[in-house]
Amino acid sequence: MGIERHTGSVSRRRFIQYLAMLAVGGRTLLDSRDARAAIYAARGAVGAQTAWPEMSYRKLGRTNFHGSRLVFGCGAALMFRAKDALLDAAYDAGINVFDVGYRGYYRNAEQYLAPFARKLRDQIFLISKAPADLEAEPDDIVTARQAKQAAASWGERLDASLSELGVDHVDAYYLMASYNPSLIASEEVYRVFQNAKQAGKVSHLGLSTHRNAEKVLLRAAETGWYDLAMIAITPGGWYDWETRSVLEGSKPMADLQPVLAKVRESGMGLVGMKAARHIAGLPILGWWKKLEAFDSFYDEKLRAAPLSPFQRTYAYVLAHGLDAVNADMGSLAHLQENVVATVNSPTYFT
Repeated sequence: MGIERHTGSVSRRRFIQYLAMLAVGGRTLLDSRDARAAIYAARGAVGAQTAWPEMSYRKLGRTNFHGSRLVFGCGAALMFRAKDALLDAAYDAGINVFDVGYRGYYRNAEQYLAPFARKLRDQIFLISKAPADLEAEPDDIVTARQAKQAAASWGERLDASLSELGVDHVDAYYLMASYNPSLIASEEVYRVFQNAKQAGKVSHLGLSTHRNAEKVLLRAAETGWYDLAMIAITPGGWYDWETRSVLEGSKPMADLQPVLAKVRESGMGLVGMKAARHIAGLPILGWWKKLEAFDSFYDEKLRAAPLSPFQRTYAYVLAHGLDAVNADMGSLAHLQENVVATVNSPTYFT
């Protein structure tokens, strides 16, 4: 009553809405430290958020699994604490592919994912990953001894991941941070995978790469061993892990279509990662947001679409050769934002 008397224009209902926006937005800001997510959540608190669309699916390479085109990246999201409600919300939104990784990099993520993974083990496609210990340059030819040691370390980490997750089987296991084509084509690596598969620990072999990616992908396709590849790629081209930006000299994604098509024709499913990292920035390291970094790669229709810069990025990469995109989502706001971008992607490229 007092508020209405003094302002003369703000109704009690609107005041309550403001309080709800502040409360929800404030909690999200504290949780995610992302003002964009806080604003999105605040709008949702008063019904201003876009409705949740129905998830779209695509067969993931030779796996024959029809996976959601949005993959829930559990690594960063679950490193430090459990988020069971968020995982449940993702599953309810139609996400059925969950990607995590070994303790040496992702800390407690597998442990915190475990209850959810066990609860829905038969309904989700579960991926874990770990690197192989290798000291070599990207284009070195690894020795038999190097390959054997690298493959052994990678296989041991699978056992550790199964223990952390509390399951006896993952659907796919990635050779994480792959950068050396020689190791990718090593019989030692494939033997370790085959032994794990025969033991019932894993069904599909995959890799992730954000360094020397094009050579790694093409070599993997030649072997015929790999069913999935997660690649760091943006509308502007390959993502460079070391500079946290687009790889210097990279062709834009539109011009990388022949490479991506060749890989997919070999039977490998392609999952994107780091698609929006460049525009998101990382202020703690002095890398600031560059929200317009990819605008020059978009046509007028996409630039005019009612999407955030992050949504445009996901929509674009999904329409240019990827089966799915992997995103770390730390809040319900991020989850909904990415679901909307994923499902609506085709509408902007017809």
